[in-house]
Amino acid sequence: MLEAIRERTKGWLAKVILALITVPFALFGIDQYLQGAGSNVPIAKIDGDVITVQEYGNSLQNLRNRLQSEGQTDLSILDRPELRQSVLDKLINDKLLNLEVKRANFNISDEQLSQYITSMPEFNRDGKFSEEIYYQILTQNRMTLKEFEGAIRQDLKAQQAREGFASLAYVPDSLAEQTLKAELQSREVSVAEIKTADFLSQVKIEPAQVKEYYEKNKDKLRTPEQVQLEFVFMAANTLLPGMQVTEDEIRKFYADNADKFQGDEQRRASHILIGFGVSPTPEAKEEARKKAEQVLAEVKSNSDQFAELAKKYSQDPGSAGNGGDLGMFGRGVMVKSFDDAVFSMTPGAVSDLVESEFGYHIIKLTEISGESQSFESVKPQIRGELIYQKAVAKFTEQAEDFSNIVYEQSTSLEPAAKAFGLEVQRTPWMSREDVAKVFKSDKMRDMVFSDDVLKEGRNSEAVEVGPNSLMAARVVEHKPSAPKAFEEVQAGIEDFLKLEQAAKLAIKKGEEALAELRQGKSVKDLDWIPPVLVDRKNAQGLTELTMSNAFKVDTDKLPGYAGVADANKGFLLIKVSAVEAALPEDENERQMAKVELQTALAAEYVDAYLKSLRSKNKVTINQQLLQSSSAN
Repeated sequence: MLEAIRERTKGWLAKVILALITVPFALFGIDQYLQGAGSNVPIAKIDGDVITVQEYGNSLQNLRNRLQSEGQTDLSILDRPELRQSVLDKLINDKLLNLEVKRANFNISDEQLSQYITSMPEFNRDGKFSEEIYYQILTQNRMTLKEFEGAIRQDLKAQQAREGFASLAYVPDSLAEQTLKAELQSREVSVAEIKTADFLSQVKIEPAQVKEYYEKNKDKLRTPEQVQLEFVFMAANTLLPGMQVTEDEIRKFYADNADKFQGDEQRRASHILIGFGVSPTPEAKEEARKKAEQVLAEVKSNSDQFAELAKKYSQDPGSAGNGGDLGMFGRGVMVKSFDDAVFSMTPGAVSDLVESEFGYHIIKLTEISGESQSFESVKPQIRGELIYQKAVAKFTEQAEDFSNIVYEQSTSLEPAAKAFGLEVQRTPWMSREDVAKVFKSDKMRDMVFSDDVLKEGRNSEAVEVGPNSLMAARVVEHKPSAPKAFEEVQAGIEDFLKLEQAAKLAIKKGEEALAELRQGKSVKDLDWIPPVLVDRKNAQGLTELTMSNAFKVDTDKLPGYAGVADANKGFLLIKVSAVEAALPEDENERQMAKVELQTALAAEYVDAYLKSLRSKNKVTINQQLLQSSSAN
């Protein structure tokens, strides 16, 4: 079980999908996500409910955005069928879970919802919930309170169901210790190889054997289907030399993005907020302004009593109790009007009224630390950024026209090349694998070998083969797959048959040696490597094949032995001479190990629960539509 659990959590796919299942998923982008539901044809149906193409597309886009925000530049992973299927499976599981919690009348009270939201770190400042930050983030993401809180409530219901089943995964201490002893076990391992190469000299292959193999396997011994292509390539990077940036544009970018160039500068400020509520009437704003002006006058007269006046008048619950103190912060943290005011003040100064969407602020700058980056020091960096932005904008502007010309004038790539100043290039002969490898695009491979391009002689569609990069191709010449001549493959067949026969001899000797070792006999001419102490996480240089078999060796009697055929390399003998099966001495480490075991078992329970929901609900997937969406 532990091996299965471990394997399930490995690899790029598990890591990517893990990013999609965290609570709350609703904080960013959920508004658009929910609004799109039901406005497109269904890609999957779940017991009368549906998942639309738009929902599926939005999930892929959210994943793309997540990867880009984490610095990923190669997004070809998103074209992998297994990942796209997993994204759809995640949507199906979510839908099943939502249906189940509705049927079972799961409930999240207003108090539970409030406690959860106020504890979210996104909305906290100095360890306390800030209503100002709450409204600010929702405003930035164009979400209403009703939309956000409804999504969080639904998400918590689903989480309630998951955690309910996870809590059933109880492991008694005795069983946990027994399991952990097996999991944390160390073994002293040595290996000896009986190599196929050592038996090659004993093998003789007759010409008749080579000919017989060729005749039997002629259909497998074929040259792959090949094409020669013409292609045009358009990318934002090729447009860089033609982009120009003025001094004024650089200065404007510096001013508009001051938070990016703040260096290590931090400022500390206090404020008094006189709010006017969400969507205020003109009368409410005027009333708030009058009150703010009165407070400002009192502050100007008693600036040394700012903290006391903030406690008395400020309507920001997150900072009023601290005398309005907001702590240290850099550029871009606060709303723009507040940010602009603070970073234009000198220490000790008190601002006039500063209006934001939350109300009127009276600000006192109390401290500056660090320094911002000067304009001259970042000027080259900004110039490069703006040149690249202009190139991307130009590429985006031209991309649709490029695609249209390639499609509309489908008998030649010359019109597209001429329209955009590109060169029509030509490839050598390429197989399907070559096309996918050279252009790093499975989609381009499939396009090139499609009937439209291969048989009808049309241009391919313009395909995105990289970030801000488009390519279109056409087939100039085509060679169908054909059997190779006997003379082409004769030497290779002879070598293959020699290797095959030598491997059989090596395996036979290895199996005989293993039988003798298990009987306690000594076997000569085995070159055992010095033993190493390994555990499941530390292989100490041993191969994966060795490790996977070393922990299967029966250790009731030591030394214990195992053997395994290693493809055409020969036979691998594995000896386990000692076993250490102690739990960690440190109590904290022991408890952490038990928690990991409990967590892994809980994940299995939740997975089984989701599978049961899927089995008792009718789930149908439009595979043709899924494949079509994947191709796009």
